Amino acid sequence: MKRRLITFLACVVLLAAVLPVTASADMGPKPSVVIDFSGLSGRTYYVTLLSSTSTTGPFSAPSIEKSRLYDDEHADYPIYLKFLEYRDEDGYYFLQYFENCSETHQFRWTYYPPSNFKILIYFPDGDFYAVSAETYDRYAFHSYFSVTLAEPDLSKPARGDAITFSAVKSYDYGGEIAPFAARAALTIAVELLIALLFAFRQKKQLILIAAVNLVTQAGLNAALFYADYKYGGLAFALAFCLLELLVFIVEAVLYALFLQKISRAPVPKWKAVVYALAANAASVLLGLGLSRIIPSFF
Repeated sequence: MKRRLITFLACVVLLAAVLPVTASADMGPKPSVVIDFSGLSGRTYYVTLLSSTSTTGPFSAPSIEKSRLYDDEHADYPIYLKFLEYRDEDGYYFLQYFENCSETHQFRWTYYPPSNFKILIYFPDGDFYAVSAETYDRYAFHSYFSVTLAEPDLSKPARGDAITFSAVKSYDYGGEIAPFAARAALTIAVELLIALLFAFRQKKQLILIAAVNLVTQAGLNAALFYADYKYGGLAFALAFCLLELLVFIVEAVLYALFLQKISRAPVPKWKAVVYALAANAASVLLGLGLSRIIPSFF
């Protein structure tokens, strides 16, 4: 009973450290779609997503006058009317959410974006549209796309037509390599330092500890990346707590089994388990502390 209580409290502490908790009627992270645009510097343009369904979360197509989210008192009401006027050939819906991307060159729909959509751009200076030639799906919890429109492609089309373009997925998979390397190196360094304090100083002992950590860190980071990629921050935090507990168990078992076999002097199993607990606690606490300072790496 005591062990279960300690484990539960440890998870609560870890979750409290990882999750920025705010009071809200709709708590928890939400999926998002982020689109970066290039080639449109100096242009004034507005962007929306056309949805394959008529509603998503609080957003819906304005089927009746009362459901309209804009009126003539809004500064962007003329733009809103232009999006209302657009008729998609495949019947995709305008859900009354749009952004002026002229300065940021980035569109962000961070609250219940459509699962399947087209990208629609309106250029008020020339009074014409550009629409994606294909439809796209959210492929991750936070889905990133990029769009490049060259100047020759922005000639005003014939009346009633729209320029077409393509978007590409732009999730930064490679950006995870450097943070993983930093986390793995830090973990191995910390756990080797703790090993010295536990009098594990023989070369074979240190090699075993480094090798075990390299394997467990690779598995831990792969699992956490998948949780964040597919399900978002809350799943990441829950997985972090559970997987760190699993890593401790795996390392404790491996150290208890193999440190004795490769050491010149007997190593009690309890000592191997206590070392695994101390080393993992130290690396987790240090990692959580550094995550406040260098969040992109930890």
